[in-house]
Amino acid sequence: MAESRSHQETARRIAQKYGTKYNDGKGVDIKSSRATIEVETADTVAEAPGQLRGHRGPVYVAGANKKAVDAALDVTDGTAIGVMDNQGNIVRRSTRK
Repeated sequence: MAESRSHQETARRIAQKYGTKYNDGKGVDIKSSRATIEVETADTVAEAPGQLRGHRGPVYVAGANKKAVDAALDVTDGTAIGVMDNQGNIVRRSTRK
C-alpha cells in the first residue's frame, strides 16, 4: 500500500528531530538510539503494535494527524507502547526501558 503524503512528511520530520533518517522500506519507519517509532495514519494504526514487536528500548506510534493520534491511544492502551503526535511530541510515554 502506498504511503500517504502526511505519513511521509511526519516520518521525515520526526526522523530529523531524532537525528536519523526515515526508512521508507521494510521495517520500522524510524530507529534511533533513543527510540523506535512507527508512523501511522488513522487507517493503518492497528498494524503498529505488530510492527513494533521485538524491538528493544522505548517504542512509539506516531500519528500523522489528530485522528491517528486518538486511534493510537486507543490501540496501545494497556501496552508498553507510547504515542507521539505528528511533531514528535510525546503524548504518552513508552514504559519500555
